Amino acid sequence: MSGLTPQLVRERVRGTILERIGDTPLVPLHRIGAGLRGELWAKVESANPGGSVKDRPGLWMVLAAEEEGRLRRGRTVLDATSGNTGVALGMVCAVRGHSLELCMPDRVSVERKRIIRAFGAKLVLTDPLEGTDGAIREAQRLAAADRDRYVYVDQYSNPANPLAHQVGTGPEIWEQTGGRVTHFVAGVGTSGTIVGVSTALRPKGVRIVAVQPDDPLHGIEGWKHMPTAIRPAIWNERAADEHRVMATDEAIAMAKRLARDEGIFSGVSGGAAVAAGVAVAREEAGRIVVLIADGGERYLSTPLWE
Repeated sequence: MSGLTPQLVRERVRGTILERIGDTPLVPLHRIGAGLRGELWAKVESANPGGSVKDRPGLWMVLAAEEEGRLRRGRTVLDATSGNTGVALGMVCAVRGHSLELCMPDRVSVERKRIIRAFGAKLVLTDPLEGTDGAIREAQRLAAADRDRYVYVDQYSNPANPLAHQVGTGPEIWEQTGGRVTHFVAGVGTSGTIVGVSTALRPKGVRIVAVQPDDPLHGIEGWKHMPTAIRPAIWNERAADEHRVMATDEAIAMAKRLARDEGIFSGVSGGAAVAAGVAVAREEAGRIVVLIADGGERYLSTPLWE
């Protein structure tokens, strides 16, 4: 692992749009949280400049590769993505002057494909039926075939992914709540958010709740059904105190309710996380913080908003 620190990251991004990554809003969910035992709050990650929580690890992974000396002139950043990390890497690589190639299942929304291409990245579209696992296998094949060309940052195995949340997301939540957060609820995709925030907040007594889809053939973009998917190397079940599952229909319903009742335009994963947070707040008292990973704009062409 590189010697990357928050101070060094701030120095590297000073004077660019990348300075705006992090310090996202934490807002109470007054209507959705009404009548529950616990207070329900949302960490709104769509406020990041690239529009999602993935801006955090996207930045740290690229800067770590630079610090380690792997990423230099003439080499191309490579990764597999379901969309949000691809957008984040596109933005970061555009600012840092790196070429980027992304493997991505062809089923993802047209908005995410267009945003990524707008940043100048090349897309390698993979079998939609294989999901992100198919994209991972293609990225691994490309990286192995041309090691001199590619710097495979591999968000599913890269320690800079959870580290970005350990030193960023977790401490932000602690500061924003004045140390009064009692529960943290988030979905599991790469698992970087859960693992990193757990490292920061669990020693302070915060209960960590990890949420996964309830079925392999789910519609919660960016999340993994761990029993049937390629397991991320950074994933550790013991990082969470509690594991819950969420149905796609319930996630969609809550995403729509977030927009109509709270004015928060979210993707399906945000709806899933908040629905899980509601279940926690119904059962337990405390200040429950739910991470909403992205906004709804990049899903407008999908059935969610038809």
